[in-house]
Amino acid sequence: MKQDNNPHRKKGTVFAKSVERGLLRAAKDARKTAKLHGTPIVYLRNGRVVAERV
Repeated sequence: MKQDNNPHRKKGTVFAKSVERGLLRAAKDARKTAKLHGTPIVYLRNGRVVAERV
């Protein structure tokens, strides 16, 4: 089997993991802000738009 020596692949996975961490942190902050102000969180569930109070 051919060995993958692409140095950009590792950078891509590191970048993807940091993006994922940032999105999770942003979602947590959005839920906290929505709860503080009493506004609903809007997201897609099974292809439908759902507004849920936190």
